[in-house]
Amino acid sequence: MKFLLYSINHTPELTGIGKYNGELAPALAQYGIETHVLTAPPYYPEWQVHDGFKNRYSRSEESGVSVYRCPLYVPKKVSTIKRLVHLSSFAFSSALRLITLLRLKPNVVFLVQPTLFCAPATLLYCKLTGAKSVMHIQDFEIDAMFGLGLAGSLKDKSTTTEAPSKAGGKNKTSLVKRIIRAAETWLLKRFDVVSSISYSMLDNAKSKGVDESKLLFFPNWADTNFVTPDVSGDALRQEWGFTEADKIVLYSGNIGQKQGLEIVLDAAQALNSRPEVKFVIIGSGAYSHTLQQMATDRKLGNIQFKPLQPWDLVPQILSMADVHLVVQKRGAADAVLPSKLTNILSAGGHALITADADTELGKIAAKFPGIYQCVEPENSDAFVSGLTQCLALDTRQINTVAREYAVANINMNTVIDRFVDDMRVLLKR
Repeated sequence: MKFLLYSINHTPELTGIGKYNGELAPALAQYGIETHVLTAPPYYPEWQVHDGFKNRYSRSEESGVSVYRCPLYVPKKVSTIKRLVHLSSFAFSSALRLITLLRLKPNVVFLVQPTLFCAPATLLYCKLTGAKSVMHIQDFEIDAMFGLGLAGSLKDKSTTTEAPSKAGGKNKTSLVKRIIRAAETWLLKRFDVVSSISYSMLDNAKSKGVDESKLLFFPNWADTNFVTPDVSGDALRQEWGFTEADKIVLYSGNIGQKQGLEIVLDAAQALNSRPEVKFVIIGSGAYSHTLQQMATDRKLGNIQFKPLQPWDLVPQILSMADVHLVVQKRGAADAVLPSKLTNILSAGGHALITADADTELGKIAAKFPGIYQCVEPENSDAFVSGLTQCLALDTRQINTVAREYAVANINMNTVIDRFVDDMRVLLKR
């Protein structure tokens, strides 16, 4: 089997989609699958091309995988328009690279969303080469855009202070949304398989018109042999200046607008009278400097910001924390299953998550009581209350519900084994 993984994100990015792609590709190569990756130079979540990489076309061999990188526009400050240009630039440059890869004639092309902008070129490429097309949805970017109000600029440009114009602006905005969603549906329905990381997201794909027979569950995973509750975080806790009596509340991952991390600052302010409670935010992203400035403006002395840490330290970091935070705004929580949660579960961590009951996260919490605690998104009072309840637990004890769920459901080897079998079945159709 020849497999072409097509995604804007790839290793050595340490968080999110790039991390999973970087683990999937070499794992497939170990199965004897000839694996190729079409991607961009690493830039996420810092939103700048990583040291040691050039923003240009290149080819390299990495862990038995051929990696083709294509240039793209990386904005220093992310806005709606700049993000669209960013995604479009990769779609254009990678489409040109696809032309030179016609000779590969892969059996499967595995496109990761985001970005949907690459779907037309993918479908044409599969038509020309006879490859099976798979759209893997890590993030419904259209839903996330509308859910977070990132498309608000369309409305702003269509309205004035006069009432008739406002009505006309709303109609124009509604029309644009309908056109965008219709295009999304048209593209999704033309892939041979549409996979995603949660059952709720598969239901969403079905509601967009994808036939149920084409849907495939392919969840994010955790290396449950590497991230385990057996690793001690005591040495790291001491190195970072924390005592045994401190209660460490940790957020680790991308720091972007969709996370809504202002609510963490609200909690830090509300719990400022409890000196043992210390907040740590690890990560980088487009919103990082803004959030740090907000913490400084509020004079919050109980919160620390640290850059992304090496992957080798992840088990210690997870073990060090008493409570883990998985924070998103309401619109994002409906569309996205956060990848950071897999390792928290694998470590047997105690977590507080912002998600409504009807989201995938909410459904898992109801089905597996004690796996983590869910509170209403964007509700500071509920967040502080939930965090207080988590801190009252014996957080130095392993959350066995979380760990058992991880081993049974999201073990890396099990998930990828099943995926390889599914791809072999696809080729027999």
